[in-house]
Amino acid sequence: MGRAFEFRKARKMKRWSAMAKTFTRIGKDIVMAVKEGGPDPASNSRLRAVIQNAKAANMPKDNVERAIKKASDKDQGDYKEVLFEGYAPHGIAILVETATDNNNRTVANVRAAFNKCNGNLGTSGSVEFMFDHTCNFRINADGIDVEELELEFIDFGAEEIFEDEDGVLIYAPFGSFGAIQKELENRNIEILSSGFERIPQVTKELSGDALADVEKLLEKLEEDDDVQNVYHSMVEAS
Repeated sequence: MGRAFEFRKARKMKRWSAMAKTFTRIGKDIVMAVKEGGPDPASNSRLRAVIQNAKAANMPKDNVERAIKKASDKDQGDYKEVLFEGYAPHGIAILVETATDNNNRTVANVRAAFNKCNGNLGTSGSVEFMFDHTCNFRINADGIDVEELELEFIDFGAEEIFEDEDGVLIYAPFGSFGAIQKELENRNIEILSSGFERIPQVTKELSGDALADVEKLLEKLEEDDDVQNVYHSMVEAS
């Protein structure tokens, strides 16, 4: 197994625990998708992907439809995606993905979290290069030969394909998302969910008080409503 497998295994225990937070995050994704490509999922591949993720998160269909309708309203403000970079204590690299309608508020909140937890908010480009920006798809494993699928999807950018209890996972570079999504749909392969992740190229093991120091910052960041995802280079020492 490769880095994508190990990364996913480590993150499975760190999933969003609050359903309301998950629905808020998906709601913002719907707004950005509709603003970018319109309210019709048939012609908006980004919106199709978000709807799949909403279904995987058990978000009620009525909630999804209301979010699409609200996003289509000309008075609905847009969200801007902003990436923050910095370091937690003990030299752990941190990337914070946000979706905000008030950049000043988001900057202030993220900076405050770093300061309160003895971290350092860095400048653009200071940390991002330490992570590989990837896309991923989770598909139904029924009738899928993983080795055969991997050989066939290399041409579409897939770098790693493996099976776990959630289904078959496909990982590829960020730029391969559209090609893989289109090919899966052309083959009528059910996409259960999809998304993007940032996988650290190098990790650092921490334990005890050092681990707690970093987790304090991670929790503080994830509490913020503007924060969509937090990625880091820490692994818990075994």
